[in-house]
Amino acid sequence: MESTTKKNFVLPIIVMIFLFGMISFVTNLASPMGDILKFQFNVANWMGTLGVFANFIAYAVMGYPAGNMLQKLGYKKTALIAIAIGFAGVGIQTLSGAMGSFGIYLLGAFVAGFSMCLLNTVVNPMLNSLGGGGNKGNQLIQIGGSFNSLCGTAVIILTGILIPSITNAKISDVFPLMYTALAIFAFAFIVIGLTNIPEKSKEQQAAASGASQYSPLSFRHFVLGAIGIFVYVGVEVGVPNVLNKWLQNPDLDVLQLGAAGGAEAIAGSVTATYWLLMLVGRLLGAAIGSKVSAKNMLLVASGLGLVLTLGGMFAPVSSMVDLPVFKNAPDGLFGMVEVPVTAALFVLVGLCTSVMWGGIFNLAVEGLGKYTEKASGIFMVLVCGGGILPLLQNAIIDMTGGAGYLTSYWVIVAGLIYLLYYALIGNKNVNTDIPVE
Repeated sequence: MESTTKKNFVLPIIVMIFLFGMISFVTNLASPMGDILKFQFNVANWMGTLGVFANFIAYAVMGYPAGNMLQKLGYKKTALIAIAIGFAGVGIQTLSGAMGSFGIYLLGAFVAGFSMCLLNTVVNPMLNSLGGGGNKGNQLIQIGGSFNSLCGTAVIILTGILIPSITNAKISDVFPLMYTALAIFAFAFIVIGLTNIPEKSKEQQAAASGASQYSPLSFRHFVLGAIGIFVYVGVEVGVPNVLNKWLQNPDLDVLQLGAAGGAEAIAGSVTATYWLLMLVGRLLGAAIGSKVSAKNMLLVASGLGLVLTLGGMFAPVSSMVDLPVFKNAPDGLFGMVEVPVTAALFVLVGLCTSVMWGGIFNLAVEGLGKYTEKASGIFMVLVCGGGILPLLQNAIIDMTGGAGYLTSYWVIVAGLIYLLYYALIGNKNVNTDIPVE
């Protein structure tokens, strides 16, 4: 990067962390929107998940071009383009609410996904680089992830407040959230435009874009890490997505509410608590990130997540426990609700998924040197797992006549086993003979 005093890195770091939050705000809105789409347009579970799918599949289309854009245009220009596209995407989704169109909403979700892909491509290598790589780089990514979780939690809470009854919900009910997203994009465009973002020197850019017989895919640990990101994002999104649908299913009545109703509010509160625990986990990860290696962090998180998921799948559904949650109620923001022990265990998985992104990214790009920017673009392609794995889970639910909610978590188990393998073995760089300067 161009020579810049260390104190000048403070504002760019703050801006990147701010963008981390934007990514979560827009992305997490897609999950509760899936429930709205399901009931407003009377479609199956898997079709209700198409908004999430459209958002994440955009990564598969835009990921590699995003890496090339970052390499050629630099951090600032790429971020400004991403923000402009994001404004357009949310604007289209807002238009779909006014027109009552399922197809237009999916188009907006796809365009918004383009923006999130570009922003992720900028934010992750930038924070890692500003931290100097290694444990410090991982620590900054964990801090950014904390703000990411905070915004993700806020979206779930606000959606629960705006939609008291999911069966009668419409896209127009969440217009306030969409207007907020539009305002965030506009504000971020101004801030980024006025901020001095450290860029690579022309010599470094020329070296990175020069012809080479190698690429990020020449590194085994990167390839396995990219697969790990595909799996991880699918796990992160799939756990709360299916949990929310399971808890509020009126035919199953797993909350044992009977005719009293109110399952939607409790389900939203429980799901929001999952994202809150991701915030807690990322704050903890940021606090210890400079002292604990990314490898050990990922090892513990994937192993514990596997135990919790299996425990949730096989715990008796009839066994109820009190869980502290966001209540979204007039009598208080926090409170206790009675849920199956299965739900409580799935919520705790949020503590584990919280630190996985930073750990996987940090391990996968370690030692890549000039290939880091292109590697970040490839990473973004594989983020589409966040749309594919939940879609697979919901397809399993539909194929089993709606009774396979817990069965669908075998997808999560398989993903966590892979991440455990990557933490133990797959992250080792066995291609140290490849020149990276």
